[in-house]
Amino acid sequence: MKYIADDTIVALSTTTGGAIAIVRMSGPKAIGIVSTCFSKTLDNAKPNTALHGDIIDEEGQTVDNVVVTLWKTPHSYTGEDIAEVACHGSNYIAHQIINLFIRYGARPAEPGEFTKRAYLNGKMDLSQAEAVADLIAATNKATHHIAISQLRGQFSSQLSQLREKLLKLTSLLELELDFADHEELEFADRKELLTIAEEIDKHIQKLAHSFETGQAIKKGIPVAIIGKTNVGKSTLLNKLLKDERAIVSDIHGTTRDTIEDTIDINGITFRFIDTAGIRQATDKIEQIGIERTYQAIEKAKIILWVADKIPTDKEKEEMKQRCQGRKLINVINKIDLGNTENITKSATDTTSIGISAKQNINIDKLETIIYKSADIPELTENDVVVTSARHYEALTNAHTHLQRVLIGLQQQLSGDLIAEDLRLTLDTLAEITGGQITPQETLNNIFHHFCVGK
Repeated sequence: MKYIADDTIVALSTTTGGAIAIVRMSGPKAIGIVSTCFSKTLDNAKPNTALHGDIIDEEGQTVDNVVVTLWKTPHSYTGEDIAEVACHGSNYIAHQIINLFIRYGARPAEPGEFTKRAYLNGKMDLSQAEAVADLIAATNKATHHIAISQLRGQFSSQLSQLREKLLKLTSLLELELDFADHEELEFADRKELLTIAEEIDKHIQKLAHSFETGQAIKKGIPVAIIGKTNVGKSTLLNKLLKDERAIVSDIHGTTRDTIEDTIDINGITFRFIDTAGIRQATDKIEQIGIERTYQAIEKAKIILWVADKIPTDKEKEEMKQRCQGRKLINVINKIDLGNTENITKSATDTTSIGISAKQNINIDKLETIIYKSADIPELTENDVVVTSARHYEALTNAHTHLQRVLIGLQQQLSGDLIAEDLRLTLDTLAEITGGQITPQETLNNIFHHFCVGK
């Protein structure tokens, strides 16, 4: 059902300070309000057209020379009449136009209200609406690909396919219940149903498992730079960031707190954390900094263990124990000072490399190792990666309901019990896109796939 708004909303759709600002208005009065303030008549204006003219206030004064673009329902972003005014980028001019439109009957739009109306009018589902915000917030190639994929409906399409399969299962079980008095009729092979349910569950789990990758891409992969004092951790951070972010000194214990910043490597954001040097410290402030080093290790996915000489076997074992569950990269710094034979041999290892942060030797190779250690798959606009905690929770709940379906099928439980868990699975998946499963849909699905009563 089309959502019919009885009011018209207006807002600035661009940031101020640029050459051009766009004022957007949506609702039943949008075109009429612009027409009242425009120097040219819009009565017979065709949709999807742009007209050049002046915006004029109540006193007949020209506010600005603008371009007005019109879209008419239902062929617009919101599904309603839309008028957009492209004016000069002055914050004063843009708000003069907005206030003028408000005086003629529009009201200020709430955050996200244009996209909300697009959803209510069926122009997109909830997951696509959320992708709009993700696309705006995209900071690198990977987050852009994920948002575009979701906005184009790749995620919705996969959920739709799962939904069709679940509806088929539900329909078969509903038929069994409807014709329970006819024992000679068998509509569903339980083994076949079990196979289908297992395939659906695997797909749901695959989507849910992608959430870890999605969170890493969205928030940035944490990389902790650790090591003893004065081994060049801060110099390495500055070289990776291509900025003098951390204080560099020959004095031991210069870094007393964690320093954090991000860089982009091959389209993936990495959050680098420079930490206080690990040593026995008597200074209370330095002790706090070292404790935060250990906390950074706990939060990191990748550890850059920086040393200025090859660690002993005992040191390697101790560090492996401390960094369990994380990718550990042994970075031997200051190879420009000599004694590089053994280090150079280890430079081809994916977990060990010799560098000189000061002389910028092998920094590019280190970046490649860091990128590979993140284990992020190459993404395209067709790949589906879950980044929303809401979507992940819904998928997890759907998996829980479907597990009961599998158990019910394996144990030959009553069809009405299994059907109830199937409906719960359908309803939970529908929460992602904002759809709703109704008994009528199940009924329609039965008639579509079967010739009942023939």
